[in-house]
Amino acid sequence: MNNGFFAMLFRMKHIERWGIMHSLIPDHLSTHSLEVGFIAHALSAIGNEKFNKNYDSSLITMKAIYHDVPEIFTGDIPTPVKYYSEETKQAYSKVEEASLNKLTEMLPAEFRSSYMELFNYSKDEKTLIKAADRISAYIKCLEEKNYGNREFEIAGKRLLDAIKDMKCPEADYFLENFLEPFGFPIDSILQSE
Repeated sequence: MNNGFFAMLFRMKHIERWGIMHSLIPDHLSTHSLEVGFIAHALSAIGNEKFNKNYDSSLITMKAIYHDVPEIFTGDIPTPVKYYSEETKQAYSKVEEASLNKLTEMLPAEFRSSYMELFNYSKDEKTLIKAADRISAYIKCLEEKNYGNREFEIAGKRLLDAIKDMKCPEADYFLENFLEPFGFPIDSILQSE
């Protein structure tokens, strides 16, 4: 048996994001997935502590880390193409499903359902992971802008609007309380108040 599932996951580090944009800081799928995991965990903790939710933070974190695994085969499809029309969204969804099926077939049969579970989201999980994904992308835009790259200005504005339009209190709280230091130099971040 092939058992190549994990070998394929480790190829995420070779898949670049933002392919049609001039990027000063390389961004790879593996880095993005980890950052989305960090943020999704934070959002679930915020929900639990500030908004009396009962999120399973560990499960949400794992699902967030795995959220872009289908892109191992598809690469990072630019948002204007992926969401161009309902037809393209549906077509991409089918490609994503085929990618997941191909990947999970690389696992021994007894492990497949455990991993497929990582791609089934409740409504709340989907919202938090989508918010975390957008926040991660927005932070990327801020980083590029802070280094003088204007290429990401419009994308950053669109992402911020999309995050606010979600009406996700956990995401709003994160933006209000944790976003500002992403624009600080390291010494300012480390400096105690």
